[in-house]
Amino acid sequence: MRALVISGGGSKGAFAGGVAQFLLEELGHKYDLFLGTSTGSLLISHLALNKIQKIRDVYTSVNQDSIFSNRPFTINKKYGVSTIGIDHWNVLKNFYRGSKTFGESHNLLDLIKSTLTEREFKTLKNGDKDIVVTVSNLSLNQVEYKSIKDFSYADFCEWIWISCNYTPFMSLVRKEGCEYADGGLGSMVPIEEAVKRGATVIDAIILHTEVTHYNRLPAKNVFSLLTSMFSFMLDRIERQNIRIGKFVARHNDAIINFYYTPTVLTTNSLIFEKEKMTAWWESGFTFAKTKNMELSEIDPE
Repeated sequence: MRALVISGGGSKGAFAGGVAQFLLEELGHKYDLFLGTSTGSLLISHLALNKIQKIRDVYTSVNQDSIFSNRPFTINKKYGVSTIGIDHWNVLKNFYRGSKTFGESHNLLDLIKSTLTEREFKTLKNGDKDIVVTVSNLSLNQVEYKSIKDFSYADFCEWIWISCNYTPFMSLVRKEGCEYADGGLGSMVPIEEAVKRGATVIDAIILHTEVTHYNRLPAKNVFSLLTSMFSFMLDRIERQNIRIGKFVARHNDAIINFYYTPTVLTTNSLIFEKEKMTAWWESGFTFAKTKNMELSEIDPE
């Protein structure tokens, strides 16, 4: 049983799309299980449908307005580097409405529903592939995995959306009596879950470099401090997920093929820029091609 696992990573998901495109189209891999967290959950349904050009068009055209119904930050660009500042008016407006978060991401839910049709959903649900997204249940303090086989179209679209909600910048969702947030808060790279579901060969796309290559710039405001803090915590969660995943795979005779980003793509994955994401998709495809060529040279069999 072969599984494709895609980690969280916001805008860096474009790189994962390029890697997945190579694995599916050039290597011809057939996956029984697609498992994603956050941005990974946005990709997997379309990859399972083999509608790669469709999801590529989405990832290379999305912008802040496609995601946020109320964006809590401004984007400032200086010397080619983008940084975020506080949009005080939008934040105050959100609090006035009784929201528990700085911003809201209802536009993302609309985007999910407009790109994954009910007909496509039924094709996947009635098919032999399993599509699973990761969410964090803050009320019960646990990670949950939601399979397309268990839900209606509307519910599964919401679970995909919830998996991507990077609180407190995006929506906190109350569903089934519990509060839910980004799956990456508990499981950035759900390799362990893939093994538990029977995967014996896993292609894991990690939207992070294998070794840390940079020092973060000093925080300029509370939002940049929060994003740095969350990035630090998510990096630690990611590395722990990978260690546990390797351990579980080893004890279940499963093989993991890792695809890390070769360079630091961005230090703020909440910023969506068409030009960069288009380049990242291309670099993901090229990287996967180069990596597999190197592997074939080492082991021609």
